[in-house]
Amino acid sequence: MTTTVRPDAGRNNTPHLYGDEAAAVARVLEGGQYGHSEVTEEFERRIAAFLGVRDAVAVMSGTAALHTALLAADVGPGHEVVVPSMTFCASVQALLATGATPVFVDIDPATLCVTDQLVMDAVTDRTRAVMPVLFGGRAVDLSRVRRELAIRRIAIVEDAAHAFGSRSGARRVGGTGDLTCFSFGPIKNLTCGQGGIVIPRGAAEADTVRRLRMLGVVQSQAERGRTTSYGVEGFGLRYQMSGINAAIGLAQLVHFEKAETTRRLLWRAYQRAFAGLDGVRLVDVDVDRSVPHLCQVLIANRDQVHAQMKACGVGVGVHYPPNHLQPAFAQWRRDLPATEKISRELLSLPFHQHLTENDIDQVVTVLSQALKTTGAASCTRS
Repeated sequence: MTTTVRPDAGRNNTPHLYGDEAAAVARVLEGGQYGHSEVTEEFERRIAAFLGVRDAVAVMSGTAALHTALLAADVGPGHEVVVPSMTFCASVQALLATGATPVFVDIDPATLCVTDQLVMDAVTDRTRAVMPVLFGGRAVDLSRVRRELAIRRIAIVEDAAHAFGSRSGARRVGGTGDLTCFSFGPIKNLTCGQGGIVIPRGAAEADTVRRLRMLGVVQSQAERGRTTSYGVEGFGLRYQMSGINAAIGLAQLVHFEKAETTRRLLWRAYQRAFAGLDGVRLVDVDVDRSVPHLCQVLIANRDQVHAQMKACGVGVGVHYPPNHLQPAFAQWRRDLPATEKISRELLSLPFHQHLTENDIDQVVTVLSQALKTTGAASCTRS
């Protein structure tokens, strides 16, 4: 059987623009305020309103959001941060930048996320923060242990890089942790080209993140226009989001309801296409409440299937190699059986808003062919 896969459909993930972004950027360029500006602050207000939270602090990346949020939670040398190994390495690098130590934990094989029991089993007297990763867009419910963590002065810093727009109960993710961090990188549900945002739990954390992102200087754009000097109030980094990136994000936010609907429809199309197909398990993202960022399956002979689908022009991927097995983090390695088993079986399928349902049928057909043969699957590239 010959299967044709469009080049666009074959990509694992790709940015999606709505057509308004270039004009929004042009207006910023014409205005001459390329760095942090009123546009950035408008983006913060609009994000806060969308999420139904009091405040939002924009930074240059999701990693910068995690770093500053951990610092705002008073994480530093001598402390431990509980984090799943199944996440992008940025989660670990951000906590290492504070001087803290990662304590890797296992995941629930059904959701690829941590559970309250796994978290509490890893907590020690040195734990200062827990970093649940909202994998694929699925919210993580730690409500049953939130009070106990608070008593121990352990902050919940949500890595919600995959989960912008998802819900936990009736609320959007963002009002659910002590601090929540989003990424607006090129292939996220909402993109700024590059960027991130911290949702603080209160005014103290918001002020800390704002100081940290501006080299220790605390002034709004309007205040900078009225004064002849400034004061450096503490340690800081150049982590602020530019007006150029914020303009892209503002243009994207107008269309987010469409993105939310489209991504759910595409995920459900995969779900239908896999019905009755043996040897494959679709990872549950709780699609009714999440805005899916990934579409992943578990396959026993993953490496062979991966190679065959690549040969057919289908850009499958692996998200992610476990961090506790990475050379850079070897000193914190521990036995995580569920993570290690899943890492050998996990396969990410093309998932982006350029897909059609026909594209999804073709991708699943190639996958089905690959499952049936140990040789090269029959395919052509269009």
